[in-house]
Amino acid sequence: MTKKIVSDADVMMGKPTFEGTRITVEHVLRMLGMGYTPEKIVEELRNISIDDVHRAQSFAADYLADMRVIAAE
Repeated sequence: MTKKIVSDADVMMGKPTFEGTRITVEHVLRMLGMGYTPEKIVEELRNISIDDVHRAQSFAADYLADMRVIAAE
């Protein structure tokens, strides 16, 4: 079952995490950046699914799409 991504000031200093866990979106993305496959991430972390790994990627893409770029002068 896919978990929601939530943010709670009392959990992991408010960083986005998977609901019911202390696994941050950042941690999953860093593992992907280090070359881990979604399957290996699920094997290592155990409390998330492959769909959750994909949700983390979508969450990051949505966050970046919403950022406003300020041009340097």
